[in-house]
Amino acid sequence: MPFASDLFRLDEQGLEGATIPRIAARAGLTPGAVYRRFQDKDALMRTLSLEVLRSAGKSLAGLARHIVSSTLESYRKHAGLLRALHDFGKTHPNAGFRQSVEELEIRNFRCIARFVLLRREEIRHPHPESAVNLALMFVGLTIREVLLLDAVSRHWNPLLPKDDENLARELVRCFLAYLGAEMTENGV
Repeated sequence: MPFASDLFRLDEQGLEGATIPRIAARAGLTPGAVYRRFQDKDALMRTLSLEVLRSAGKSLAGLARHIVSSTLESYRKHAGLLRALHDFGKTHPNAGFRQSVEELEIRNFRCIARFVLLRREEIRHPHPESAVNLALMFVGLTIREVLLLDAVSRHWNPLLPKDDENLARELVRCFLAYLGAEMTENGV
């Protein structure tokens, strides 16, 4: 779906903010072009919902690849903004604001963990909940340290995979191996 990613950028406005004209504008289309493909917003949202769930793959390996790749892509594309927001949220003098930032980060993290746990039958780790949390933390913190916080010096950099594609593949392998899951969907 060519404008699915543009629709996700509307998450700050909620479902009510996801109007056909706004979605079309973000996708560089006219509302008429959207209406030629979808009868109404409900048809668009149903298609989008199914597409998002399909895009994650039919297995835990596919879901892991989707999570890692989309996180890497987003961090790479918006590194400056994400770095600034991270620093602002962690160093702001208002303790209540810092706490709110952390609570929202944890809430979002838990949503992703619950989504991964829908594939629980593929996880062979004896403690799936804690394993998923640690595996997601490993992936997220690694990506954040490497791409956002420039924590990897030039001396350590040669030890990393040579590009984002290889970094994503290795992070997915680590994620799946820790969970005790199959790594064979599309050659992981």
